[in-house]
Amino acid sequence: MPEPVTLLRVPDLADTEYAYAATVAPPARLVFTAGACPLDADGATVAPGDPVAQARQVMANLATALAAAGARLTDVVKTTVYVASSEQADLVAVWQVVRDAFGDHEPPSTLLGVAVLGYDDQLVEVEAVAAVGTGA
Repeated sequence: MPEPVTLLRVPDLADTEYAYAATVAPPARLVFTAGACPLDADGATVAPGDPVAQARQVMANLATALAAAGARLTDVVKTTVYVASSEQADLVAVWQVVRDAFGDHEPPSTLLGVAVLGYDDQLVEVEAVAAVGTGA
C-alpha cells in the first residue's frame, strides 16, 4: 500500500530544508501530538541552558509519543518548533537537531523564537501532526 503522506516541493519558492506543503491521501489516520518537551522519565527538564541537548531529548520524546500512537517520524506531515530565545543562532542550532532527526523526510515546519515555555528551564518544544495508513 502506498504511504499516505506526500511532501511537496514548490519550484517557484526558495529551495529549503523542508517541504512547503504536504498532502494526506485517504484512508489515513491522523495523529496530533502535544508539544514534546525536554523532560526525562521523572519529569525533570534535561540540560538547562543547552538548547541543542534539549532538542535531542525533545525529538526522542516526540518519537516515543508517535510510536505510542502507531506512527514514526517519517509519518509526520507538519511540525511547529518553539525555541525560547531571541537569538537566531539558537533557533538554527535547534533546527539542525530537528532536521537531522527526520533524516531524508523533510515535512513542512514552522520555527519560532518565543519568550518563554511552560516548564522551568525549558528552551525547546516540538509539536507534530502525523498520518498513518489504515490499510486496504
